[in-house]
Amino acid sequence: MTQIKIDKHWMTEAIKLAIKAKKLGEIPVGAILIKNDKLVAKNYNRSIIDNNPIAHAEMLVLQQAGKILKNYRLLNTTLYVTLQPCMMCQSAISNSRISRLVYGSKNNKLNFFASNIKTMKYFNLNQHINITEGILEKDCSIIINDFFKLRRSQNKKNKNNIVVL
Repeated sequence: MTQIKIDKHWMTEAIKLAIKAKKLGEIPVGAILIKNDKLVAKNYNRSIIDNNPIAHAEMLVLQQAGKILKNYRLLNTTLYVTLQPCMMCQSAISNSRISRLVYGSKNNKLNFFASNIKTMKYFNLNQHINITEGILEKDCSIIINDFFKLRRSQNKKNKNNIVVL
């Protein structure tokens, strides 16, 4: 199997997790960690559900993987994420020493921080992380964009229903 087929397979699994998160009212991001072509850990965003600002899919997967592999260094692993990681997650990914990061959709909300992914790619002090962008990008983008469209629509509706006494 080619690397692109392998990447699409695992990203499809991460998308399933993002859809599960969306159904729970959570920001729909899924993440999966693979080692030796085997699933090590998987999760989805839980910040809203858990009232925890650091319960991003990536953070949860890295924590689970560390426990499963009995090591904070997640060498020779690949992390698949449906959305480009934020700066917090990028730092954790770097510290975990994964070998490869694969993400689907770019995170347009990062603005100037989006360039940090390039910093992570070229100037990583801990190790070089191979980064692959845009795997199943359209599918990943649709999920996150639809979620926020619905959220904005609900917020607008709630604003219009406010009764002033």
